[in-house]
Amino acid sequence: MKKLFIPILMLIPVILPAQSPEVIKAGNILDKVSEIIQSHQSIRADFTFSMENKQADVTDTHKGTILIAGEKYKASVMNVDSYFDGTTLWTYLKEVDEVNISNPDPMDETTLSPSSIFNIHKQGFRYIFAGEDTIDGEEINIVDMFPEDRDKPYSRIKVYVNKANNHITKISQIGKDGTNYIIDITNMETDVPFESGMFTFDPDKHPDVEIIDMR
Repeated sequence: MKKLFIPILMLIPVILPAQSPEVIKAGNILDKVSEIIQSHQSIRADFTFSMENKQADVTDTHKGTILIAGEKYKASVMNVDSYFDGTTLWTYLKEVDEVNISNPDPMDETTLSPSSIFNIHKQGFRYIFAGEDTIDGEEINIVDMFPEDRDKPYSRIKVYVNKANNHITKISQIGKDGTNYIIDITNMETDVPFESGMFTFDPDKHPDVEIIDMR
């Protein structure tokens, strides 16, 4: 038995696939992004959110802002304000003066808090270093992330990371149907002052709002 065990041990390095340098580099880049983000008490960012379908020659772009503090956030885009205090989500639809209240499932990736997005590469994705680029004079690392679940409506997520500060500058979700969703971060500030009340919806400031509690 001992004589059989030794050759089996010698075969293990051959059987187990080694990670390529591109995979290792991508993992290091994404881990550094996560480390940097978690080192700040808060982050405020301005961004543009775009939907494009080149085949249909359609592009729709909206400006937005977001403030993140740990698991809490407040986001404003497309005339919708979202408030999340770590447990409860208020979605305020300004055009119809309506707010929906819910408790998102932390296991549901469609309701991930923005801070959690910086860690999604750690589970459910394969990734690889896809190259470098220079955008607006900044040197950028590009990482492609592929969902392990092939039933996802997108084929990959492209993450653009500033080499100088390890901040994400752009995220592109490449849809299987030809529709892509793109977030361009145009400005980012770290450790900005905030108050806990910023992450909850105050109905007293909107006396005529219709409240729909879906909890």
